[in-house]
Amino acid sequence: MAKTLEMSFGTADGKIAKVTIENPIEPVDQVALASAMDAIIASNVFYSAGGDFTDKRGARVVERNVTEVVIG
Repeated sequence: MAKTLEMSFGTADGKIAKVTIENPIEPVDQVALASAMDAIIASNVFYSAGGDFTDKRGARVVERNVTEVVIG
């Protein structure tokens, strides 16, 4: 099972941009996550087609299960 932490940010043009982190530490510390997202916004280190990140929209841990099917 692959897990990622998906952080969503509002952008200057009103759209949503996402930043993902693979294999997050669980359980996710909500206070540390909010602080990290604030730091990402303040530092303006990511480029988005929608412009600068302006606010936090949310975060979630996404779990993905992949089952390979062998043909032949």
